[in-house]
Amino acid sequence: MKKVKIGFLPLYIKLYDDKDPSLRIPMLGHKDAAIAMLKNEGLEVVEAPVCRISAEFMAAKELFNQEQVDAVVTLHLAYSPSLESIGALLACDAPIVVLDSTITYDLYGRMLEADIDSNHGIHGVQDMCNLLKRNGKQYFVEAGHLLHSDVVARVAADCRAIKAAGAYKSARIGIVGKPFQGMGDFYISDEDLKNSIGAQIVHYSPAEARDYLSRVTEEEIDAELEKDRRMFCVEVRQEENYRAAVKTGLALRKWAAEKKLSAYTVSFLDATAENGLLKMPFPELCKAMMSGTGYAGEGDTLTAGLVGALLSVYPDTTFAEVFCPDWKNDLLLLSHMSEMNLSLSSFQPVVADKPFSYAESGDTVGSYGSMRGGSATLVNVAPMGGGKYTLILAPVQMQEIGREHGGYRYVVQGWLKPPMPVADYLEQYSLAGGTHHSALVYGAGPEELRVFGEVMGFDVTIIR
Repeated sequence: MKKVKIGFLPLYIKLYDDKDPSLRIPMLGHKDAAIAMLKNEGLEVVEAPVCRISAEFMAAKELFNQEQVDAVVTLHLAYSPSLESIGALLACDAPIVVLDSTITYDLYGRMLEADIDSNHGIHGVQDMCNLLKRNGKQYFVEAGHLLHSDVVARVAADCRAIKAAGAYKSARIGIVGKPFQGMGDFYISDEDLKNSIGAQIVHYSPAEARDYLSRVTEEEIDAELEKDRRMFCVEVRQEENYRAAVKTGLALRKWAAEKKLSAYTVSFLDATAENGLLKMPFPELCKAMMSGTGYAGEGDTLTAGLVGALLSVYPDTTFAEVFCPDWKNDLLLLSHMSEMNLSLSSFQPVVADKPFSYAESGDTVGSYGSMRGGSATLVNVAPMGGGKYTLILAPVQMQEIGREHGGYRYVVQGWLKPPMPVADYLEQYSLAGGTHHSALVYGAGPEELRVFGEVMGFDVTIIR
């Protein structure tokens, strides 16, 4: 995974340098502390010099755009007149995240005259944000003391979500076969997806499929089988089916790499030799997510792109579908045919023979795991028509259960406890228009992912 790259913009006022250059000394320590804390959050920081006048801000803008930063983080070291910075800020390619903080924690307790000079950047923030709002520039504000709040963690979370949104807008999503006929909730035409989100769709043509299959060697298949035996519990008896599924998967892997795909989807009904699917390649679909490539089933390019965008920042993400309710225990079963990010499995994943009668390619092998327990967010992008979408977010608790049932080995499963009784949750989810394909993200809460939705221009609904 590439690090989230931010531009760090410290704002100051030339008037103070003209009056007394030493006034900035304590503010420079504050700036350096903020940068160190942002780096500690895992961000790559492109630092601009302290900026005071328009030319300096413009130089910083050029640096940030050249470096293709994911977000620009501002920190007011003192008041800074907004008309000096606004032209550069509006010309930044990336959204703005305002770190609204000052040096002194207990101002009243000490109230020294010198504290006024080093703690008044907040009204510079207000000046600047008014012009950002007035000019339609997207920005986010996180306020608090560096050491006595989680403000730096919140800034980092915003930057991660912004990067994920950028990945969705620039996604290249492959599709093998055609979208499942009759499934209307997630269906978006290639043209509409490009116009509304920016994602580009790449089709796996039969001619390409034959070419990629012809380039897979027996040695590559042997090496992949050996790798599987190290990673998974392999319980396959039909070796011929296994080799055919692996060959199909390796061809898809070559295609995804050469076409620079961030995600792809496979329609299991089109698992035919003509479409390049000698067998339905379930293990490869799981390994794609494990390596950071998005996936969704049934030709769902919309959700595949979502999963890929989230994986680019949040590696503990998987494609998920709410399958069945447990009314008694207020649980929902997440499952699918044989696809999940197996890095999230609470036990060593299993590869086993899988009966498959949905397409002419016939029986194949499946890969299975049980999603680990912990806090997560269920993420759904729901088309609303006219190029509009709603991002539906639900904070959930994944349960560390499932293994006690004898059949756990051959079912993809995750046991989800929603933030309210199952009946209430299901009502609210469907009233919001949620589709039946989603992403599950560990390690990112709904407030962080709300930023993702806002950068995308989606309406955001949080069910909690």
